[in-house]
Amino acid sequence: MANMIEQNPIAGASVYGVEQYSYTVNGVAGKDYAAALSAASFKEAVAIEQALSAYSEVVRQRMRKLDDLGTVMAILNEAYATLKTKEQESGDTTANMPSLADAKATAAKYGVSISITEIDLGGLGVKLCYTTRRDLMNAQNAVQYAIDKEDNELKQDTVSLNSYVSKRDNSFSTASKLVRKALDASGSTIGNIG
Repeated sequence: MANMIEQNPIAGASVYGVEQYSYTVNGVAGKDYAAALSAASFKEAVAIEQALSAYSEVVRQRMRKLDDLGTVMAILNEAYATLKTKEQESGDTTANMPSLADAKATAAKYGVSISITEIDLGGLGVKLCYTTRRDLMNAQNAVQYAIDKEDNELKQDTVSLNSYVSKRDNSFSTASKLVRKALDASGSTIGNIG
């Protein structure tokens, strides 16, 4: 693999006995020191920017998962409200709620199992969906655990994302300062020689 920057001596060119160079930057010959310094300085910033976009996507997906699991929990809580309040038994069943089937499918997408009973009423296009108090409480606990776990991981990823943003900003700032100093030094040297 070729180097990103190559130093090329300029035949017969020297200033006060110091040999002069041109640079090949990313395969393009004849570049000056500022162009070489710029390419090297901004390479790190660009690499961080690429990692940052990947990390941003991870954070977006975690937020989407939390939103979906929150919707599942809302459906489970709505189902819980349909249970009888007196003489509670673990086998009590919820009211018919077709949204429980959607909650089950969404939870399964994220590896959380919800036990519901689905009965197709013989081709009428109507489905009964309900669950027991015991299964509902187990589902609520499983979904709440998944939400808590995902929330903790989202917080850690957000801290890492903020760190990447700070590193990227610092890297761009440092790169621009280096390039500015190189250009100032070149201008000063030309002024001194002229």
